[in-house]
Amino acid sequence: MSTPAVGAATPRTIRQRARAGRRRWLRPLYVAALLASDLLATAIAFAFAYGLMILTNERAAVTQPPLTAYTGSLLVLLAVQAVTFALAGLYIPRRDLSLLDALGTLAQATTIANVVALAVGAFWTRSVDQPRSVLVWSWALSIALIWLGRAVLYLLLAQLRRHGWDQARVLIVGAGDPGRILQGKILEAPHLGYRVVGFLDEAPAAAAAADLPILGSPADLALVVREQAIDEVLVALPSLSHQQIVEIVGLCAGERVNVKVFPDFFQIMTSEATTSELGGLPLLRVRDVALRGWNRALKRATDVLASALLLLLAAPLLLLLALLIKLTSPHGPVFYAQERLGLDGRPFQLVKFRSMRVDAEAGTGPVMAQPDDGRTTRLGAFMRRLSIDELPQLVNVLLGEMSLVGPRPERPHFVQQFARAIPRYAYRHQEKAGMTGWAQVNGLRGQTSIEERTRFDLFYVEHWSLLFDLKILLKTLAAVFRDRNAY
Repeated sequence: MSTPAVGAATPRTIRQRARAGRRRWLRPLYVAALLASDLLATAIAFAFAYGLMILTNERAAVTQPPLTAYTGSLLVLLAVQAVTFALAGLYIPRRDLSLLDALGTLAQATTIANVVALAVGAFWTRSVDQPRSVLVWSWALSIALIWLGRAVLYLLLAQLRRHGWDQARVLIVGAGDPGRILQGKILEAPHLGYRVVGFLDEAPAAAAAADLPILGSPADLALVVREQAIDEVLVALPSLSHQQIVEIVGLCAGERVNVKVFPDFFQIMTSEATTSELGGLPLLRVRDVALRGWNRALKRATDVLASALLLLLAAPLLLLLALLIKLTSPHGPVFYAQERLGLDGRPFQLVKFRSMRVDAEAGTGPVMAQPDDGRTTRLGAFMRRLSIDELPQLVNVLLGEMSLVGPRPERPHFVQQFARAIPRYAYRHQEKAGMTGWAQVNGLRGQTSIEERTRFDLFYVEHWSLLFDLKILLKTLAAVFRDRNAY
């Protein structure tokens, strides 16, 4: 493959840049739509809360002033909310922020806006006092409606990005394995609107063999960014020193581009660095065990309550599946118990609905499931596609052998292989195994990279929080219907 001249702009590139320039009006239009949607959602929530109060309180229907009397309070709330959301960065479009991540920020900003608006209304206006029920319902409904409105707009923008609108031109520094991982992730997520323009690498000949567009070396960064109209630079060279990364950031300083660094999870700790002090001496904390003490007790209590409730609610479905398994495959058991390794590498018997023939591994020994695996029964293939064969593991959670969320447990045979080949693999056993995990909701299951799975598992272990667990559970519900690696 011929290597183009450094910074050269081909006719095709020029056309792409021209189309991108013509479409830049989409971003301010999107921000304006966000603002209008937020204000409309808040007004609807306020009106609905007032109507709910009138419907549920006969006395209020007589004593309370009409809805129009609260116009002043509502206008104050809308103004304060617009300013609060702007200060919270909620009108800065971000491609890498998921809808679930946005919900927490929205709830926090909405709460602050309501408190500030209430204070302003009390001291600087003569607005009518709002009933407490209206305040509470208006606050709760506005969070839900604002998030729903933003979700609709986000999905519309995602569809436009899939068709080439609002594209961000990306340059990847490093054409090795990390760079290819980044390129693969971008190709798997067209809704984010990223477009890889090319790579910079010190060894273009080696990278050219992989048919990657090499635009020069890292030293040519500023020129390539300028000539190719780059919007974002992704650094995928884990071997770079701190000084070299600083130099790369400096080269981009005058070009108004975002710079992100893809770290090597096996050379640095996966925890995000935070500051602390020791007797006034500032320290940089690179690892802090999150799941211990009260946090561990809280997670266990959540597991017990949730698994017991889910078992109760899912009992009819569990019974139906058990009957169908026995009817469609009468010569085998309904349940299948398999030894897995959990917390601290201790073995336990993982329970699931049997989805394969009784003699599935008689001639092969332990092997992982494959796409279109001939060992599965017809009903088993359906259950595995929707992951409902995993439902009996709620019993493992209730008994304390597993958690709802955590690294997925592996069989001892595979753990021995992975531990020898992958650094820090054993660290994932510092927490209980889970029915679902951070790796799984990011599409890493089945025949996917064990290294990538390990990175996500370690990130979860060192960043645990109850909200993080809730986020993973919600993403699991969505992943059930779109996961192509469930087989």
